[in-house]
Amino acid sequence: MSDLVLTEANFDQTVLQSPTPVLVDFWAEWCGPCRVMSPLVDELGKELDGRLAVYKVNVDEQGALAQRFGVLSIPTFVVFKGGKAVDQFAGSMPKEDLAARLAPHVG
Repeated sequence: MSDLVLTEANFDQTVLQSPTPVLVDFWAEWCGPCRVMSPLVDELGKELDGRLAVYKVNVDEQGALAQRFGVLSIPTFVVFKGGKAVDQFAGSMPKEDLAARLAPHVG
């Protein structure tokens, strides 16, 4: 899990040019399900370190990024691989379900 804050300025270089798959968590401070998912996303980021990069986008601060990827509800998770969004899903879920959703992308 990186502490890097994704912005429009660094998104393409950080995410689209990443040599490893990337999970981007679109969230907001006021979102209850986002607060539930945040520690699970952090745990998975640590467990998959080196095989999956994890970043978060605060939709209140980076509305243009949320719009760019069609984020209509939060939390929304987008998996990027080879510079393309390859999976997108939303909502709160158990850690096992999130891990299963990511498994095909991390090899």
